[in-house]
Amino acid sequence: MQTALKRSASALKADGLPFALGGGYALWAYGAPEPMHDVDLVVAEPDVPQAVEILAAAGFRIERPPEDWLFKAWLDDNLVDILHRINGEVVTADQVAAATEVEILGLRIPVLPPTPIMLAKLRSLTEHYCDFTPLLPVVRAVREQLDWPYLRDQTRDQPFAEAFLLLAKRLDLAD
Repeated sequence: MQTALKRSASALKADGLPFALGGGYALWAYGAPEPMHDVDLVVAEPDVPQAVEILAAAGFRIERPPEDWLFKAWLDDNLVDILHRINGEVVTADQVAAATEVEILGLRIPVLPPTPIMLAKLRSLTEHYCDFTPLLPVVRAVREQLDWPYLRDQTRDQPFAEAFLLLAKRLDLAD
């Protein structure tokens, strides 16, 4: 996964396409456990065609799944999801620009802040998927870097997110 992260980020950087590391690897950059499933990169929706070209030229096998919010770039058996919508909302150039450069694996990579990543994870909790297990070690690791009042405010109409935030507070992980 780390090789896929380095190669995809290097290719996008070399071409000058704005992007940001998101998802579990972004949280890893802030101290969370390393994810094992995939790498998530985020691009503004208008930049998708260029991102596809860049990654295909860099040796990635491109897959367009039926979901209309991402495309997949495979490097051997390693998956890089390129997201251009998060929780149904179009990714904007301003969101990508909000990333902070962090040194990861010897590269300076723009990384989304922890709070919007956690918000996306909380908003994805539904009656069809409500597994708190992978979220607990992440929250434990980045808890001081999260804007807890913002997370509570932005999820106040989502009972599964509210339940997780209550659990985090009861476990002394949240302020």
